[in-house]
Amino acid sequence: MRREMSLRHPAWREAVPLLVAAGLAVWLLLQPQLVSGLAMPLRLPVILLGAWSLGAAFMRPLGLVPRRHWQRRATSPPWSLAALVLFTLVLLVRAAMT
Repeated sequence: MRREMSLRHPAWREAVPLLVAAGLAVWLLLQPQLVSGLAMPLRLPVILLGAWSLGAAFMRPLGLVPRRHWQRRATSPPWSLAALVLFTLVLLVRAAMT
């Protein structure tokens, strides 16, 4: 019975996005020029995407659930995972360009 429960809701579903978000946050602390080196019209969307993706990745494992429907939808998979993947790709492209 315990094995069935772990297959339905594996712990890695919440752990992997949390670890990726933590890694990206540390990377941005060590190399802030990845975002700050962009022109302002590009910087603002990247900052908003990063806040959304990292915030959503940290919210779920902590048990925080937004009250409004559109906020719950934006912070739940697959939307939050897509934002995290997109933000990771943006940072990887920026790192490859520098």
